[in-house]
Amino acid sequence: MNPEELPPEERAKKAKEVCFDLLAARPRTKDELRQALRRKGFDEETRETLLGKLDRAGLVDDAAFAELWVRTRHTNQGLSRTALVNELKRKGVDAEIAVEAAGEVDRDAEEERARELVRKRMRSMTSLDEETATRRLLGMLARKGYPSGLCYTVVREELRQAGAEATMLDDVVPE
Repeated sequence: MNPEELPPEERAKKAKEVCFDLLAARPRTKDELRQALRRKGFDEETRETLLGKLDRAGLVDDAAFAELWVRTRHTNQGLSRTALVNELKRKGVDAEIAVEAAGEVDRDAEEERARELVRKRMRSMTSLDEETATRRLLGMLARKGYPSGLCYTVVREELRQAGAEATMLDDVVPE
């Protein structure tokens, strides 16, 4: 049934159910809920009224969502600050809030996480030649959004520590 055909009270109740079902699965941004309600056919007035109520009740908080997102995605997926900001923007979080939340991951934490990722990946690369391993490690870090200078430094140092010659990256000047 099209939500527009429902009486206003019933329409608001149905929209609230949609939002609560989504929020029960995981925290959401206002924009994610707005898009879900739009896809389900709810009019703008119903969407904005409900989102305002959820915001005032503290059930939707983009800043809190961004902090949680940064913490979990950096820890579990190993994403860089840049990648985290981009993800948050795609989820409808304001750019300023996204940058502030990603700022909680400092340069040292970002470098340490990059090193962990390289060490973990190197365990499955024992049969590869150094050039192939280097290329794959650099690609993995780049896909996770790490700056190229940090990628080169971390890969070179971790390969050397593992006993590889790592001469391939000696001429590369990190940014």
